[in-house]
Amino acid sequence: MNMDVSIAKVCMLAGKIMLESGAETYRVEDTMNRIAVSYGLSNAQSYATPTGIIFSVDRVEKTNFIRISKRSTDLHKIAEVNSISRKLTGDELVLSEALLLLEDVDQARLEFAGWIQIIAAAFVAGCFTIMFGGTWPDFIPSLVAGGIGYVVMLFFARLVEIRFIAEFIASFVIGMLAILFIQSGVGVEMDKIIIGAVMPLVPGLHITNAVRDLMAGHLVAGVSKGVEAVLTAFAIGAGIAVAFAFI
Repeated sequence: MNMDVSIAKVCMLAGKIMLESGAETYRVEDTMNRIAVSYGLSNAQSYATPTGIIFSVDRVEKTNFIRISKRSTDLHKIAEVNSISRKLTGDELVLSEALLLLEDVDQARLEFAGWIQIIAAAFVAGCFTIMFGGTWPDFIPSLVAGGIGYVVMLFFARLVEIRFIAEFIASFVIGMLAILFIQSGVGVEMDKIIIGAVMPLVPGLHITNAVRDLMAGHLVAGVSKGVEAVLTAFAIGAGIAVAFAFI
């Protein structure tokens, strides 16, 4: 395989994994450029957006493109790619070994099991309720509503490709559960229960990445991620509002 093609393939695969795992676009471009420069490619140019990566090694060479259709949050994969990148630029790995390692990372399922995510989401919901001024009688209702809401979100995310629909239905279920808890005398403050229970659905990473990309001068990526975060917040708010319509 041509050496330039191999370097470009490693750069594109590293960028693809990082972008699909929730990394900032400026970090993706920086990683790709560092790998290319370490192998002596002249004028390496990379351009990443939330939905695609463009990479070329010189002005007159062909341009490589990868479309990013699925995005999630997987910090383990980002850390693995960063580790491989450092070893590659530090001459601790050869290109063929790096490509094999990246392909393993790309195929691996490094995220936590679903039941661990659900338990974590439930406790996050309960703890946020207390942090936002709720009382201890609101802890259990928020824990249950947050856990069930996260289960609903995971279930519908597998059925429907449009993630906002899964978030809308999950927040609707959380709203209905909070209403049922208060009407049955379990819990004290409905608003505190709802606020805590929806926190596992809030796109905190998207908001953080949008701000960091904007501050780094990546206006297209920053605005795109900001709009995505706003749409998610709208879906959560709409689900709760529809639940209140049943009172």
